[in-house]
Amino acid sequence: MAANFRLPVAESSEKREQIAFTFNGQQVMGYEGEPIAVALWACGIKTIRSCGATAQPRGVYCGIGHCYECRAQVDGVANVRTCMTPLSRGTSVSSSSDWHIEGA
Repeated sequence: MAANFRLPVAESSEKREQIAFTFNGQQVMGYEGEPIAVALWACGIKTIRSCGATAQPRGVYCGIGHCYECRAQVDGVANVRTCMTPLSRGTSVSSSSDWHIEGA
């Protein structure tokens, strides 16, 4: 997964640190603090999970946390909205295939 779909960034005095994280066990790169969904998109990963009922691919739809289409398991926590969750070093993201509510 070496694709890079990022737009060139204008020169800035603020340097962003590129960090490694994993998606479904594969190492990918992103910038610390950016939404996980953005980092995945920039790496060419548009399918974050599949629908449990139809097996259709799901990914970022609204990008503002309303639709839950981008949810995944992040560091062992299920149903995390990746469009709303900042990336940090070593984060482990994995696809989830169905809606799961703890304790239900």
